[in-house]
Amino acid sequence: MMLKLKNINKQFDSKPILKDINLEINDGEFLVLLGPSGCGKTTLLRIIAGLEQACTGVIEHSGREIQDLAPKDRELSMVFQNYALYPHKTVYENLAFPLQIASQSKDLIDERVKLLASKMGLSDYLKRKPKELSGGQRQRVALARAMTKEPKLFLLDEPLSNLDAKLRTQMRHELHSLHKESGATFIYVTHDQVEALSLADKIVVLNQGVIQQIASPEEIYAQPANSFVASFIGSPGTNIFELDGKQVGIRPEFFDLSQKSSQIKVKIKNIELLASEVLLYCDYQGQQIIAKINRSDYQAELINKNNSVLPLFFDKNMLYYF
Repeated sequence: MMLKLKNINKQFDSKPILKDINLEINDGEFLVLLGPSGCGKTTLLRIIAGLEQACTGVIEHSGREIQDLAPKDRELSMVFQNYALYPHKTVYENLAFPLQIASQSKDLIDERVKLLASKMGLSDYLKRKPKELSGGQRQRVALARAMTKEPKLFLLDEPLSNLDAKLRTQMRHELHSLHKESGATFIYVTHDQVEALSLADKIVVLNQGVIQQIASPEEIYAQPANSFVASFIGSPGTNIFELDGKQVGIRPEFFDLSQKSSQIKVKIKNIELLASEVLLYCDYQGQQIIAKINRSDYQAELINKNNSVLPLFFDKNMLYYF
C-alpha cells in the first residue's frame, strides 16, 4: 500500500473542513479527489503534501508515518493549479532546480533535464522563460519539473483548470500516458467530472468535507451511493424526483421518445439543440426533469414550443431509488 490516511480531521476557525477521512491508495494507482468547490479536496491534498497540518489523524507513506515530516522529506512531488514556476528562470533552470537542491552532478542534471524536455515536447523551449510560453507549455514544464527526482507519488491540484477546452483534452491524454510510463501513484484534485471519469482508476467523491463514495469510474456512474453522487456525476446530472410516492433518480440519457415499458407525461419548458443531442427541460408535476435524446430522434414539429405536452419513456430497471 502506497498511502494510508487514518481519521484525518481539519478545522479552520472551528469550522469543520474535513471530517474523519479514511482512505487507502495503492501503488501505481491514479486516484482522483472529486467534488464541488469548497468540499475540502485541495485541503486534503495539501495535508498529504505537508503544506497544511491536520488537526487529528495519521498519514502513512510506504509503511512509515509522515504527518510530522516537512514537505521536502515526504518523497513526493506536487503540481499546482497556477504552475508555480520561477518567472526569472529559463525552462532549463526551472527543470534543473530540484536536482541542484539535491546536490546532483552537473552532468546528471543536464542529462535528466534534456531527457524530460524531450519526453514532454519542450526541447525547443529550454532557453525561454515562463512568460514566453503558452499555458499548455507552462503546464508541461510544471509536470516535467515534478518528474525530475522520479518520485513515487505525484500530487496534482487542478492542473488543467487554466487551460482551454481543446488543450485540456490534449493534456488529459498526456497525463494518462505519463502515469502509465512512470508507474508512479497519482493523486489528482478536480471538480471536473470529465477529467475524473477519463483519468481515474479510483474516484473519491467528497462533499462538505465528508467522503460520499469511493469506487471505480464505472461504479460511480452506474451505482451512485446516494443522491448527491447521482446528481453531481453526469452532464447533466441525474434527475431526482418523486414518482409514485418514492424518491427516484434517472439519468437524462435513459429517457427516450420511443415506446418503452414505463412513461411519464411532461410539459416542455425549454429546448437546447446540441451537436448530436437535444436537451429537453421539462416540468413533471412541478419538478424539473431533463431528458437527453439523440438529435436523430428529435422531431421539431412535435416539440416545437414551450408547454408542449409529451410522454417520456424509460425502463424501470434504469431507476435509482434513494
